[in-house]
Amino acid sequence: MVFFCSVGKIFSLAACACAALLPVAVLAQTATPPYPVRVVRVIVPFPPGAGVDIVTRIVVPRMAESLGQSFVVDNRGGAGGIVGTELAARSPADGYNLYVGGTALIVTPLMGKVPYSARDLAPISRIASVPFILVVHPTMPVKSLRDLIALARAKPGAINYASTGNGTTPHLTTELFRQVAKIDITHVPYKGSAPALTDLLGGHVDMFFCNMLSATPHVSSGKLRALAVSSLQRSPVVPQVPTVAESGFPNFETVTWFGLMAPTGVPEYVVAKLRSEVVKALRRADVQSELAGQGASPTIDRGPDDMANYMKAETEKWGKVISALGLRAQ
Repeated sequence: MVFFCSVGKIFSLAACACAALLPVAVLAQTATPPYPVRVVRVIVPFPPGAGVDIVTRIVVPRMAESLGQSFVVDNRGGAGGIVGTELAARSPADGYNLYVGGTALIVTPLMGKVPYSARDLAPISRIASVPFILVVHPTMPVKSLRDLIALARAKPGAINYASTGNGTTPHLTTELFRQVAKIDITHVPYKGSAPALTDLLGGHVDMFFCNMLSATPHVSSGKLRALAVSSLQRSPVVPQVPTVAESGFPNFETVTWFGLMAPTGVPEYVVAKLRSEVVKALRRADVQSELAGQGASPTIDRGPDDMANYMKAETEKWGKVISALGLRAQ
């Protein structure tokens, strides 16, 4: 009997010891490794000075400051973003190789074969978006979007519009507008926004869904007339200009967007930490001011799934436009 009681006590003490150690064991299993502990590379698939590069260099330094670790922007331009995107998609999914991309990540694969898929990159958080602004030469006898549509319907094919080239977002934006407005207008492609704006200012083309930053100085000077912006909400840069949506086309939205991503397979705790840092940076007044100076608005997702759903919706929207136009990469 004495032996029996001793064994019972031994088992009881052992059980208590195990119970005491259990939280430590669980903590050891669930604790996340420190991150980042070395330099983080951020691949930008366009050269310095491009919109995505400018936005990246506004937000990323604030993340580095907060995390106490260096983030190095690695510009890998070429082939319309394909070179840098492929490099990012093939990089180790360790949290030390990140990527900032946007609309081109969606549109380019829709027009031809590329050596990667959007599924090769895991969404972390959108960063910002820049709407387009529809501008016309001041000699055009229109003061509103409704006036423009009425004129286009009265003179099918007579109005021509500039774009930055076949398959670019300004081209696709205007074609989407043409479809929903049910008008016939003529496309005049250019090799970039600078020559397109030059010809618009010269009166050689009639209208242009232009990058906000490039167009607003000419709107302020009266050299161009703004009819609408392509975002769902009015832009703080030109708050007096209505949106296409409020001008009779609900849910019309096209923007150039930028988002932070990583190679698929990156640990979830890394995604969570990076998203938290993006949100923290975007809530800073200095960051918001700098983005506004580029015509951009900060975009705070509800989480990576929110960004993934947005990308899916963008793929479906532009897929329909590209298919209807029969566009293929040259």
